[in-house]
Amino acid sequence: MTQRQQISRNRLLGLAGTGWMFDAMDVGILSFVIAAIAVDWNLTPTEMGWIGSMNSIGMAIGAFGFGVLADRIGRKQVFMMTLVLFSVASGLSALTTTLAAFLFLRFLVGAGLGGELPVASTLVSESVAAHERGKIVVLLESFWAVGWILAALIAYFVIPDYGWRIALLITALPAFYAIYLRRNLPDSPKFEASSQSKQSAFKKVMELWSVQYRKRTLMLWIVWFTVVFSYYGMFLWLPSVMVLKGFSMIDSFGYVLLMTIAQLPGYFSAAWFIERVGRKFVLSTYLLGTAFSAVAFGNAESLGGLLVFGALLSFFNLGAWGALYAYSPEQYPTSIRATGAGSAAAIGRVGGIFGPLLVGTLLNIGYGFGFIFSIFCIAIVIGVLAVVFLGTETKQTELT
Repeated sequence: MTQRQQISRNRLLGLAGTGWMFDAMDVGILSFVIAAIAVDWNLTPTEMGWIGSMNSIGMAIGAFGFGVLADRIGRKQVFMMTLVLFSVASGLSALTTTLAAFLFLRFLVGAGLGGELPVASTLVSESVAAHERGKIVVLLESFWAVGWILAALIAYFVIPDYGWRIALLITALPAFYAIYLRRNLPDSPKFEASSQSKQSAFKKVMELWSVQYRKRTLMLWIVWFTVVFSYYGMFLWLPSVMVLKGFSMIDSFGYVLLMTIAQLPGYFSAAWFIERVGRKFVLSTYLLGTAFSAVAFGNAESLGGLLVFGALLSFFNLGAWGALYAYSPEQYPTSIRATGAGSAAAIGRVGGIFGPLLVGTLLNIGYGFGFIFSIFCIAIVIGVLAVVFLGTETKQTELT
């Protein structure tokens, strides 16, 4: 690789990764805001669950709709559109005074978030050489950890003194980044070189289920559903779990920050392994680590146990996310790649609707976190089985 190609690759990674970081910052802030709003508005656990679920409903629709659009008008344009949508809607949600208005704006935030993630990973996948594509996409995903850490810092230093509204206003700032992207972000060379398909969205989705791709599509849809179901069920509730286990809100924010830092080595280790041992091995191994960490965290009572298993949960789960985002676009050709990745993400977001709601509902009934997190463990194991028995290894294969 020439020095110019390295600079171009690193520039693309930095530009797309910063957008990804803003994405994560918004999702992360929501987990802390839910805990703060619950106090201000006297919300029940079920109402708290609806906030996370409404976000996921928007993400499901956004992932599919913007994925299809990206196959028609290009990855760069959709990337910028989604960035503006979730930033502006998040800022406006700081001004709401009712739960209904907040839920509506979180739906719009989710639509932007859901659209950006698969489109960004598709853009980077199509712009990087095969021998390092998986590593670079996992490194792209590592910006998620940076965003979560920023969210935890904002929550810890801003929410206690200035309130959750100021924290949400900060999340509106990324909209200005889209102006910079318009001038500096290149579009996918594979997309620009392809003869853009005028197929309808329906025909593109039907192609995902053609004989050639149906096994891959089934595998991705199962994995995405189980991973997102468990992720949003567990991580959106982390600060609230700590509060409900008896810790103060400020202390809980600090503890979750410590757990979040473990996401970075999870990403970096997955990036190192993914080009050496392959996508299937990394994804299934890190998911199994997530499953067992979930059970241990749900049953932990001491602060030490919660911190250790919470950190392991962050390490394995976010490493698995990196592998999943690297793996998904590699399943399809350029003409339906964003549609395929977006559709799988959309199915995942359906799981994200039920995860937070499940936690709130079961807590209301009287079930403990040990039982609840065991459900997430079982879901993740189902995802592992799908990868092992239905997945095809795509390490260092050229994209068509």
